[in-house]
Amino acid sequence: MRTCRLWTAALVVAAATLGAVSSAEAQWGSISGQVVLDGAAPELLAINTLGKDPAVCMAKDIPNESLVVDPATKGIANVVVYLKKAPAKIHPDLAKPAAMSVTYDQKGCRFLPHVAVVRTDQLVQVISDDATAHNTRGNPLRNSGFNFIVSPNDREGIKVPMKQAERLPVQIGCDIHNWMRGYWLVVDHPYGTVTAADGTFAIKDLPAGEHEFVVWQESAGYLNKSMMIKVQDKQETKIPTIKAPVKSFTLN
Repeated sequence: MRTCRLWTAALVVAAATLGAVSSAEAQWGSISGQVVLDGAAPELLAINTLGKDPAVCMAKDIPNESLVVDPATKGIANVVVYLKKAPAKIHPDLAKPAAMSVTYDQKGCRFLPHVAVVRTDQLVQVISDDATAHNTRGNPLRNSGFNFIVSPNDREGIKVPMKQAERLPVQIGCDIHNWMRGYWLVVDHPYGTVTAADGTFAIKDLPAGEHEFVVWQESAGYLNKSMMIKVQDKQETKIPTIKAPVKSFTLN
């Protein structure tokens, strides 16, 4: 019996070692690219707050974020790029999120960030830096809808679970200040991102192989519904510039 137990223990250790080696030897790569506007950028006027809570909401102009274009590069900010579905394997460093909650703030009668990436193993902590109340409303397709009040200057806020991946970003609104709009990209993997101010993006530690990505922007919808990319082991795959024609956008 002792010999049997020792043999079993040895097998367990060997299996664990093999798993660690397999994980370490797995092939991983990254992608990067840029989304740019094809055409002249339209001039969007600052949002008219209709005199609501002027001490807070009219302290400075509230920008129209339905299309944010960098004048120097024509890169488009706030575009989401994400893997359409979770891959068979996920890099060990990304198996758990860096933080268990995503902070979603309300400041100057705006949602900050405008677009947030949320994993299904995270909570969204909705807080406010404004000296006025906001209600935060969302109607996801797969997760439960919500509509709650966040008190003035509430830095603890309310935590919202999002347990199911959503096919498209979830629009977030405030009915008290009806111009407020933001989005949550809810994914069940770590391979989703939002373009920077110059339209650039990068997704790291993807499993090597061919993957299907989605590119989406709030005023245009799908910029690419099925972008197939082959990820190479230990390499950064640079995607050809994604050009979004001006006519693709329906602007407020």
